[in-house]
Amino acid sequence: MSRAILDWIVTSGINTATSDPGKPWQNGTDESFNGKLRDECLSMEWFRSREEAKVVIETWRRHYNAVRPHSSLGYQTPNEFKEALTLSTQQGASL
Repeated sequence: MSRAILDWIVTSGINTATSDPGKPWQNGTDESFNGKLRDECLSMEWFRSREEAKVVIETWRRHYNAVRPHSSLGYQTPNEFKEALTLSTQQGASL
């Protein structure tokens, strides 16, 4: 699969300057999130249907973004961080 993706990227003329050569899907932030999703949600559940999986994953996503503080964001939730960033950007634009 990864070879097919790499071939498609090369054929499409997509530059991957910010990734390791031959590994355009590598991203530390994405890998960290994927690990948390797997460890905190997917590995903890046994899904009986696709609908059940959608509900459980959406519940986890909402908790991850609105309730769970992240040390990398100064112990704010992603929603709080985004709100503070938006507010500071708006205030900076009005100066």
